[in-house]
Amino acid sequence: MKLIWAPWRIEYIRSPKHDGCIFCDFPKENRDRERLILYRGEHAFVIMNNYPYNPGHVMIAPYRHVGKWEELTDEELLDMMKLSQLMIKALKRSMNPDGFNLGVNLGRVAGAGIEDHVHIHIVPRWNGDTNFMPVVADTKIIPESLEETYKELKNTLKEILGD
Repeated sequence: MKLIWAPWRIEYIRSPKHDGCIFCDFPKENRDRERLILYRGEHAFVIMNNYPYNPGHVMIAPYRHVGKWEELTDEELLDMMKLSQLMIKALKRSMNPDGFNLGVNLGRVAGAGIEDHVHIHIVPRWNGDTNFMPVVADTKIIPESLEETYKELKNTLKEILGD
């Protein structure tokens, strides 16, 4: 049996788990870098996935706690869609993916990890990113730290927005 060392995971294993809703609580804390919040819109924000499927995996959520897609306001929907466009542009510029998966998981059976606060996933994809490791070894390899990806995307957003 081969072992793959991931010593950075021990921090998560030992850390206390968040009891509330991350999409409600994290934006209120004003610790964007620590909480991996990349951008704040008027009605929604962009946060990196702490357990990414691929590097650059981000989520877009409304500030308001809402669990049903059909209960989003027009303003929330528009802001989420505009932020999706912005993040695709930033991810293309900074990471040069070959494609993207955009998705919304509504309900536990649909794969929602947080089912009571709707959010959009944007997952950059590269040719060959689905290789033998997940199939044979039940292991996914993420080649860059979250901190490095955060810095790169934050800088790219500043360039795009002229900040």
